[in-house]
Amino acid sequence: MVTLAKKQERVVDLKDQLSRAQLAVVSDYRGLTVKDMNDLRRRVQAAGGDYTVAKNTLIRRALSETDGAQIDSMLKGPTALVVGYEDPVGPVKALMDFLKETKKEMDIRGGILEGKAVSNAELQQIATLPSREEMVAKLMGSMQSPAQGVAITLSGVARNLAYVLEAIRKQKEENA
Repeated sequence: MVTLAKKQERVVDLKDQLSRAQLAVVSDYRGLTVKDMNDLRRRVQAAGGDYTVAKNTLIRRALSETDGAQIDSMLKGPTALVVGYEDPVGPVKALMDFLKETKKEMDIRGGILEGKAVSNAELQQIATLPSREEMVAKLMGSMQSPAQGVAITLSGVARNLAYVLEAIRKQKEENA
């Protein structure tokens, strides 16, 4: 039996997770085996988030002390939370990839993204976005591209000048 102290400790843990989170996805975990849940938990943690199962009453208590009241209506039946801290795309992408690869049916009820309620469809759109690291890499590549173009153009001018000077030298040697 879970004691009152353990429940209060769990509420504090949930409140900490939800207060730090940029993203919280509410889902049903029925149909997942323990092995599946551990696999999903590892994937979400690798993407910078947490996957946790909790009682709805404990989640509600934790939410009452944070700004996550929008998902109160989603808390019915067995509930699992995917929480993302720094990059909200990574944990959602890990969840959707897991569902696609394992072909498991999981009821994703919705969630909160930076304080605003989002639907399942919006979460699936978020999962298609590139991660923060990919966006930074693309931005750096596009910023570096003009500089490379200028360098190639300038080196082309110098190379053409060298070819012209070499041709003039050969022509003078032939005439001499």
